[in-house]
This record gives sequence, C-alpha cells and structure tokens, in this order.
Amino acid sequence: MAEPAGWDWLDGVAPASKEDGPAPSDPALSFGRCFAGADGARVLGVLKAMTLERTLAPDAPEPALRHLEGQRALVALILALVARGQAN
Repeated sequence: MAEPAGWDWLDGVAPASKEDGPAPSDPALSFGRCFAGADGARVLGVLKAMTLERTLAPDAPEPALRHLEGQRALVALILALVARGQAN
C-alpha cells in the first residue's frame, strides 16, 4: 500500500474539538487543582505581592531589574496556568 501524499494523511482524522476539554497531560489542570481553595489563593497573593506589585527604585542596578522581571514572568505563567486549569 502506498504512503499518503501531501495532506492526504489527514483524511479520516477527526478534527480536534475544544468541547473535548484539555488533554489529561495538560499541566494547567494540575496548577488549577494545586492553587484551588483558600491556601492556594493565599500563596498566589503572596507571589503577586512579591513580584507583580513590587517596584524598584529608579537607581536599581540592571541585574536587579532583570531578576525581578524573570520572577514576574514566572508568576504570570503560574497565574495563566491556574486560570486555564480552573476554567476547565
């Protein structure tokens, strides 16, 4: 039997549906469960206060700015995963 050419290999494959929900291996589900409840909300509040709501002085050295921006990026990722996990 000949191998399908071009996009022919897609014939017969059902399209992905958002109604099927996220894949079981999606880490967002774990993040959603981990940060659910009062303790999770408290931890997220502390992370936000330490990073997103924190400012540095105008004369802060560049390494300190870069470090804080890295922390902010990580907390923003965690918040996005939690929101996606709890929405499903």
